[in-house]
Amino acid sequence: MEALHPETNLLSLSKVCKSFKKTGGEEHLVLDGVNLEINEGEIVALLGRSGSGKSTLLRIISGLARPGSGKVLYCGLPVTGPVKGLAMVFQTFALFPWLTVLENVELGLEAMGVPQAERRRRALAAIDLIGLDGFESAYPKELSGGMRQRVGFARALVVEPTLLLMDEAFSALDVLTAETLRTDLIELWLERRIPTKGILLVSHNIEEAVLLADRIVILGTNPGVVLAEIKIPLEHPRDREATAFRHIVDQVYELMTKRPRSAAGKAEAVPLSYRLPGAHITQLAGLVEALTAEPYNGRADLPEIADQMGFGVDQLFPLLEALEILGFAHTEGGDVELTPSGNSFVDADILRRKVIFAEHVIRHVALVAHIRHILDERPGNRAPEDRFLRELEDFFSEDEAEKILQVAIEWGRYAEQFAYEEGSGILSLENPVSFMCQPEALQPK
Repeated sequence: MEALHPETNLLSLSKVCKSFKKTGGEEHLVLDGVNLEINEGEIVALLGRSGSGKSTLLRIISGLARPGSGKVLYCGLPVTGPVKGLAMVFQTFALFPWLTVLENVELGLEAMGVPQAERRRRALAAIDLIGLDGFESAYPKELSGGMRQRVGFARALVVEPTLLLMDEAFSALDVLTAETLRTDLIELWLERRIPTKGILLVSHNIEEAVLLADRIVILGTNPGVVLAEIKIPLEHPRDREATAFRHIVDQVYELMTKRPRSAAGKAEAVPLSYRLPGAHITQLAGLVEALTAEPYNGRADLPEIADQMGFGVDQLFPLLEALEILGFAHTEGGDVELTPSGNSFVDADILRRKVIFAEHVIRHVALVAHIRHILDERPGNRAPEDRFLRELEDFFSEDEAEKILQVAIEWGRYAEQFAYEEGSGILSLENPVSFMCQPEALQPK
């Protein structure tokens, strides 16, 4: 196989923006001025929390969606639709259950008009390359998750893509299967046994990104913007326990947990727009309890606690953000540390925990306080959830607004600030305690 040329540009994105129209006709900005390049001979990992627009960006790169503005060039040519030379491996395997392994792998070649004999030869070669020789006649239901994902890789590689896109391709697999498949992929790449000249890997797993990539691009959220790029000057195979590897992992965690900065350079306060992370009470309590246990005693290295609890970025970061909003913890330098209030919450019994949480949710969570205020002022102390949903949709997409409101309702109910009737969607003050409305209840204990 010919040598790769690092100076050759495969993909170039310049000032790419993308918006979606909400029901009322307003624009919801998903990507804002994204610049990205992938050169021949490199693996680039794209990291970002939920809401950073990773999937939207992949669709734009693959030609399945058009940017609102900006340029997308593949091998120097504008991307205006599906591009020959690009292939994607999906998280959910996306196999046709009524087709055999061989038939699933042949599909892309058939769509390209490749003659049957050539199609069969290339498909069998790809199946053999990816380690599924002997399973050509099997159907997807007969295969394990790891084997089905190997079929997905074979189907992508059989079209001999110049650029391979991977959309969280290992996240649906168990830990050992994912590790085996990652190892096999990097060996095929390093030994030049696949025709691919570049790989763009979208992941929520920081260690996976450091393990595979030559460069990591970190996207911010709401809207998606490039926050940072990190080069990884480590040779393969990479040792997860090596000091240099752990240092890069810590660096990525630190960058991804930094609070947004205002124009004045100061960390912004809890946004008045009412944005809340998707974090459930039981998960928050579980994380706080884990942080107080040995060996952490209230302070932990983020990669270490993530590994202990089996959390990826999309699971851990919303919990950290929620703890910061509530004033129970703060993150700095890739570490998380409980505040005195967080320690008090852990030490309390069930009833006292609810009191502490109620104090903090009214003081720090503007949306919950807003809902309580409206219910206090309304005749009958009742309001439909749609009233607050419409208000949130002035700032967020319909889907995001609904998720934010559900978090606020869960937190407010746990804090006994209001009641919620599941069937009717009515919020009311029928059950909540009243002490939190008293100013003295908001004073520090």
